[in-house]
Amino acid sequence: MKKRIYYNPALKEKARFLRNNSTLSEVLLWNCLKRGQMMGYDFHRQKPILNYIVDFFCYELMLAIEVDGRSHDNEEAALNDKKRQLEIEKLGITFLRFDDLEVKKDIRNVLRTIEYYIEGVTGK
Repeated sequence: MKKRIYYNPALKEKARFLRNNSTLSEVLLWNCLKRGQMMGYDFHRQKPILNYIVDFFCYELMLAIEVDGRSHDNEEAALNDKKRQLEIEKLGITFLRFDDLEVKKDIRNVLRTIEYYIEGVTGK
């Protein structure tokens, strides 16, 4: 049975806005994750969890993937990211984080890292 993940319903509109206004890095990664392209796993983008929104999420793997751009470069944002991640990890969700430039310049390595993670968790 799939574990129920609660979220603040007020975030649905913001998530829709973020999906419609994605960064280039998010679009590039989404094109490799959507429709089960990542080893057959179903990912969602801009998924509300608790009072937050994660860039990509797979229920089956309990995996959140974040692409951190320049808005994450300051100390306050880093502290907020850490707090948010710790709260979400309490639900049993694992995070993989990638830098915006890494996705743009070396997406093959990003995809390989995700594949290695999946292989490690599933044994596939």
